[in-house]
Amino acid sequence: MGSKKTLVIGASTKPERYAYKAIHRLLENRHEVIAYGNRAGTVDNVTIETEWNPAWKVDTVTLYVGTANQDELIDKIIELNPARVIFNPGTENPAFFRKLDQAGISYEEACTLVLLATSAY
Repeated sequence: MGSKKTLVIGASTKPERYAYKAIHRLLENRHEVIAYGNRAGTVDNVTIETEWNPAWKVDTVTLYVGTANQDELIDKIIELNPARVIFNPGTENPAFFRKLDQAGISYEEACTLVLLATSAY
């Protein structure tokens, strides 16, 4: 299994946050990480980007933002054309699922940390 370049949306510098833990575990598992969040900072030498880059090339997008904050991201994520989008617990969004289906992008309702821990990532 090769590295799956992953965009973590909702990145945080707070160690108790799941997005922070996901960045750490992804790196431990030798996946390249792009972190995107509202506040600049660094997690394990990964800079949290606060400006969206439409040229990002990623295999996986993992979401740590609730449905109320996803609207402005949906089209941007689809334009990146990732192989898949992971909806972590609390981020499930049926309207977003439909748009991903229409775009031919797979998605799963799963926990990135569990996928990594069980070698299912």
